[in-house]
Amino acid sequence: MEAEEIPLRLGVEDVPPAPNLPPVGGWPRALVLRSLALIIAGIALYNSQDGLGSVVVLFILVVPFERLFPRHAHQKFRRPHLGMDLGYAFASPLLQTVGLVAAVLVGVLSFAWIPGLLLRPFIQQIPQPYLLFVGIALFDLAAYWTHRWYHEVPQLWRFHAVHHSPEHMDWISGFRAHPFDGALIAPAFFFLLAAGFSPEFSGLIAIVQVVLGLFLHANVRLRLRLLHPIIMTPEYHHWHHSNEEEAIWSNYSTFLPFWDILFGTYYMPKDKRPTIYGVDEYIPMNMVEQLRYPLIGMGNPWRFIRHPFRSLKGMFKGLFGIGVMMKRSMFRPRGEPFHRAVTRVQKSVANVELD
Repeated sequence: MEAEEIPLRLGVEDVPPAPNLPPVGGWPRALVLRSLALIIAGIALYNSQDGLGSVVVLFILVVPFERLFPRHAHQKFRRPHLGMDLGYAFASPLLQTVGLVAAVLVGVLSFAWIPGLLLRPFIQQIPQPYLLFVGIALFDLAAYWTHRWYHEVPQLWRFHAVHHSPEHMDWISGFRAHPFDGALIAPAFFFLLAAGFSPEFSGLIAIVQVVLGLFLHANVRLRLRLLHPIIMTPEYHHWHHSNEEEAIWSNYSTFLPFWDILFGTYYMPKDKRPTIYGVDEYIPMNMVEQLRYPLIGMGNPWRFIRHPFRSLKGMFKGLFGIGVMMKRSMFRPRGEPFHRAVTRVQKSVANVELD
């Protein structure tokens, strides 16, 4: 029998469907975890319909554009893990409430309010019409470095990795995020408050950043070449989510690509577009397990009560180690290849035990 001829280039329609395998850990465990996820989403919807409202608004505003002008035409509406991302969306008000505690803690411990206090006398001298632009630029600068450290410091990346785990970018994928990942913009918020900007102004910028981020995940083929170096675009953010080596650790800015250009992390090639998303590490595809994922290996939470001094000592050592890696991230050479940058930033810290 002659061997079947294999086409040199396979189209999407030629790729066989993935086998229908049982979930990792077996069906009983999967049913328990999925039931817990439904309970979390149900409690969130019972207390607030904001998550449901966000889903309806995004569906009406974004999905028609995805169907008419798709970036990835082969990507179906009912793509893998759509149900989990909908669960994240429904549960978002509850998860954000939980994350608020972490946001306050991170905002205080980040010490971003110190440079804010130092800049406050100069900010107060800026005429009112220019304060909006100055506030956006300062917020984006603080958010750039926080976002960069969430990628380049392993202990912080574990929380942010959940948001980068989707292998399909679309209208709902932006909701997939660990509640403690919301602390990512807390330092920028505290920075603005300390610099003298009103809580209403600072909060509005933070809300706009979150809403804009949801739209930028859409599966829409908007390229907007002329705007690439000026303002954040879907193409810019899709490259940030790309899992192609040359694009990893790039495009950290929230509004203005200027900071990526200035600090050497801007990546917008002219000859290709992002196609591969997700992360290399294994992240479970269940909301309950993803909420637990960054906390694995942190030890028994009750150890602080039993051994408070030892726990405090370990915590400060861990924070010192994180600070060292943040410094390495700040001063790594511009344009350094990804694999060498990883080695530089994650190089072991002498005499420091990292949790």
